[in-house]
Amino acid sequence: MGVQTALDAVMVAPSIVDAMRLADDLAFEAGRDPGVRTIRVLAQALHGDDELAAIAATHALAQVFDGEAGRTLVGLLSDERAFLREHAAWALGSGLPRADAMGALLGMVVDGGFTGMLAQRTLERWSAATAEQMVVGVEGALLGVAGPEARARLAETLGLVRHSLATAPLLRLATDAGEADVVRIAAMAAIGQRPPDERVVDLLEAAAIGDDLLGDVARLALVDLAAPRPRESTRTQELTIAQLFLHADIDPLLSSAGSGDNGGIATLLVRLGDALVRDGSTGVRRVITLSRGSVLEATADLRAIRAAEHGHVYGRIPLLRDPVPSAAAWPLRVVTRRGIRRILRAAGRVDLLHLRMADVGSLAAADVARELGIPVVFTVAPDPHAVIESLDRSGSLTRGAFGRRDVAEHFWFRSRLVQSLAANAAHTVLFPRPRLEEDMRRLVGIDLTAHAERHTIVPEGVDLATIDRAISDASAHARGGEPGAALRELRELVGSLPVERRGMPLIVSVGRLHRVKGMATLVEAWARDPLAGRANLLVIGGDVDRPSLDEREQLDRIEAIVPVAERAGAGLLLPGHRANDVAARWIAAARFGLPGLSAPGGVYACASIKEEFGIALLEAMATGLFVVAPDGGGPATYIEHGVTGLLTATWDAARLHEALDAAVSAVAAEPGDARADRSRAMVRDRFTIQRMSVALGEVYRGVARDEAAMLDRVDAIR
Repeated sequence: MGVQTALDAVMVAPSIVDAMRLADDLAFEAGRDPGVRTIRVLAQALHGDDELAAIAATHALAQVFDGEAGRTLVGLLSDERAFLREHAAWALGSGLPRADAMGALLGMVVDGGFTGMLAQRTLERWSAATAEQMVVGVEGALLGVAGPEARARLAETLGLVRHSLATAPLLRLATDAGEADVVRIAAMAAIGQRPPDERVVDLLEAAAIGDDLLGDVARLALVDLAAPRPRESTRTQELTIAQLFLHADIDPLLSSAGSGDNGGIATLLVRLGDALVRDGSTGVRRVITLSRGSVLEATADLRAIRAAEHGHVYGRIPLLRDPVPSAAAWPLRVVTRRGIRRILRAAGRVDLLHLRMADVGSLAAADVARELGIPVVFTVAPDPHAVIESLDRSGSLTRGAFGRRDVAEHFWFRSRLVQSLAANAAHTVLFPRPRLEEDMRRLVGIDLTAHAERHTIVPEGVDLATIDRAISDASAHARGGEPGAALRELRELVGSLPVERRGMPLIVSVGRLHRVKGMATLVEAWARDPLAGRANLLVIGGDVDRPSLDEREQLDRIEAIVPVAERAGAGLLLPGHRANDVAARWIAAARFGLPGLSAPGGVYACASIKEEFGIALLEAMATGLFVVAPDGGGPATYIEHGVTGLLTATWDAARLHEALDAAVSAVAAEPGDARADRSRAMVRDRFTIQRMSVALGEVYRGVARDEAAMLDRVDAIR
């Protein structure tokens, strides 16, 4: 093809997603023809108005193993455009170490953020060949940096140098009482990754006596220092499966569901883990669910995991700082990787690791799986690809401004992470979509017909037992029975509305207060007449008392639409998150009504910009509610438009309003329970957690068989 032709293809591609995919061809051609002309063609793209092409050219330069190409990349580290500095720091990691880049990369580590993570990742890749320069560089940087957080990042980077030269400066940082705690903690945690010599052991044992956070970290570092238990050969029976969602406080009771990033996936992993070990046909004896948590929780979890031969157990990953939204968690790559490694080693034998997100948790977990030789199953979805395409079509994301948007959204990195995880997975799992094969090929670049045996479509599932209990309670109360605790609380909430708003049905939505979930757009759509005069709105989700940055953004938008002082009069209820079983009872009450307070015949609304599948939607349909949902992704495969729900462009408040108003009218006109029964039967027959666990069990057993066969072949060769 040639470099010029490949670059032309990127620049004239019909969509941004197409251009991103064609960037791979450009990089290939650049590596195939590493001449002066190639460098000139790519350098010209770097200075054009097409920011997407400039990013593609940056990564193509990294494939040109030439001194001039390397110098060009290093020069980009000081470019005035932040997006090129960021991509240059990333791209340099695919080439040989360059001494002239280390200073700038360390400066990026000091500054932190996503760019600092990329720079640190590149330095780590170089560290085996440049240990002495790295140690000298970090120590020099420490002399000129006073901020505790920045010094902690440098200490963490020093810990990535495996050479013994790094041990002495780490020991000094960890023991210096004049250093801030955050610096000492970073150094102490890194010391646990060192070879266990006498100095290291003595320091950790002395620090472990303390009852503060430094002592807690020292105790975990001693665990890291101990030799891991040998991993048994993979077997096809009695499997141990690990599953991960970092950005949630997952607990067996699901008490934090809907708060922060504790969305549907947190609920799913609890229910799925229980189902996998409960159903003997899955072949799974133990499930380990990994999520974030405190140091003390992590220590207790390790003991439980070592002791558990079967069942569903939990492993907390201590992030050593307050939780942050997933979009801001990329700098936690090293501490996350360390926590994952610690848990999987404690487990003794893990047959496979199931990853589901293109986030820092999956980035770190893939490294650990590769290190420990654990096969990965990856649930792949066109995210962020579908979001990019949607923004591109709407005109809110353009090639000329792509780089500046990418600095905030990390579209390029996340899409490449999806492709990398899918390419290296032993098996991929996919959600149903109306045009699945076409979308995966066009958006993600995956041909599902090639090695079709390595791809399986598995719908998500819901726990009908919880829903049935909720229906029983809500229907009994609607017939005059005494309400339980959950329904009493809901009665108090609805009772706080003015008398004239009682007797209206409820529109209800459950989910995180995040812009992707569209809760503020839902409020905007509902607040318009005539809908606002026909139904009250109940939004279950978010920590409204101590909101995260994402939650604050949605609450501020809601405040601008319906101020706090006017919420009750308008009919808006915003109680925050509730435990999963409480939310289930409130959803059921929307269907059956609350005597004297709200009418039966409520509606469930999902206003997500995108919904890959929709656990909360399925729970609402299993309850018998009529639903309004996005007109793409998973919901379009199970909602019968005009029958069991309405599909619409949920990102458009006007169209969402029309759909919600039509839904309230449709339910009011229903002569009986036929439609509700149809919705419930659909979920019961196709989307239970039991069906999901059986399907995944078959996938897991197949991966385990293939892994065992591969190990047998390797042993035979030896």
